[in-house]
Amino acid sequence: MKRPAAIGGLLLVLLAVVALHSLQQRWQQPLAIAAQGFRLTVQAGDSLHSVAAKLHREGVLRHPRLMVLYGRWTGADQQLQRGEYLLPAGSTAESVLRLLQSGRVMQYQVTLPEGITLARALQILAQQEPLESVLQGAADARILRLVAPHASPEGLFFPASYRYPRGTTDWDILQRAHREMRSRLQQEWRDRAPELPYETPYEALVMASIIERETGLPQERARIAGVFVRRLQRGMRLQTDPTVIYGLGDTFDGDLLGSHLRDPANPYNSYRHHGLPPTPIALPGAGAIHAALHPEPGAALYFVARGDGGHVFSDTLAEHREAVRKYQLQRRSDYRSSPGKASR
Repeated sequence: MKRPAAIGGLLLVLLAVVALHSLQQRWQQPLAIAAQGFRLTVQAGDSLHSVAAKLHREGVLRHPRLMVLYGRWTGADQQLQRGEYLLPAGSTAESVLRLLQSGRVMQYQVTLPEGITLARALQILAQQEPLESVLQGAADARILRLVAPHASPEGLFFPASYRYPRGTTDWDILQRAHREMRSRLQQEWRDRAPELPYETPYEALVMASIIERETGLPQERARIAGVFVRRLQRGMRLQTDPTVIYGLGDTFDGDLLGSHLRDPANPYNSYRHHGLPPTPIALPGAGAIHAALHPEPGAALYFVARGDGGHVFSDTLAEHREAVRKYQLQRRSDYRSSPGKASR
C-alpha cells in the first residue's frame, strides 16, 4: 500500500521540478526588444505591477505576473528608481529589474560653445527637447540672484558639454555652468602670472571674453592677451571690434561702421573708452581664461586679421599700418577674420 503513495510523491516532485524548470526558462528568456533598444519611463509613484503591465502592452514582456511575483519575493518592487531607461536588446526580466533598481537612467548631452553670449546659450538650452525650459531669458530673477553682486550675468557661465537625464531643466544646467566657471576662474586666478592689470578675477574674465571673441586659434590666445595687457598697462585704449559689436546688441547688422567706432554713447566702445568694458562680452572657455591670466610676453601692441583666420602682430604703429594696408585694404575674396568662430 505504501508503493502508490511513494510513486505519487515522486510524481509531485517531478512535476515541481518541471514547473520550476519552465519558470526558469521563462525568466531567463530574452525579452522582445529590437536592436535599437526599448525606452521605458518610470514615473513617480509607478509600481512594479504598472511597469510590468506597460511592458506587456508594448509586446516586450510575455509574462508580467512572473516579474511582479519575483519582485515581491526579492523586495525589488520597493526599490524602483524613477526616470527614463533604455532597455538593451537581449535584456531579460531579471536584468530589467536590476536596471530599474540601479537608477542608471538615459543621459542626454547639450553643448554650449565657447564664445557665445548668454542669450545664445539660453536659446540652445531651450531647443533641447529633453530639457524642461523654465527660464525667462537672461534677465530671469533666478539668474540675477545667482550671479549677484554682479549686475550682468554675461560671461559667468562655463561653455562646455553637459550630460543630463530627462526631467532636467535649463536652470539646472545653468547652475552647473556657473559653478564650473567659478571653479575654473578661481583656480586660474590663484595661479596667475605676476603684475597683471586686473584687480579682481571678474576683470580677468572680462579680458578672457574679449580674447575668446578675437581669435579661434588656440595658439594665438596668449599672444593676443599680451597685446591687450600691454595696452592696459600703458593707458592705451583696447580698440577691439568685438566689444563695440556687443554693445550694439540686436541693432548690429553685420556691418561695423566708422560711426559705430566714434560713438561714445556705447559703453562697450573700446575705441572711445579706456580700460576694460563694463562686463564680459561672451562665455570664455578654459583656453581664453588661461591666456588672460598668463599672457605671452613680448613687445607687440597691435594685431590685424590676415584673412585666413590668423593675425599679424606688430610692435609699432608704422608696422601695424602697413599690415592693415596689406591685409585689410586689399582683402582677398575669401577673407575671413576668424576660423569658424561661434556666432553671437
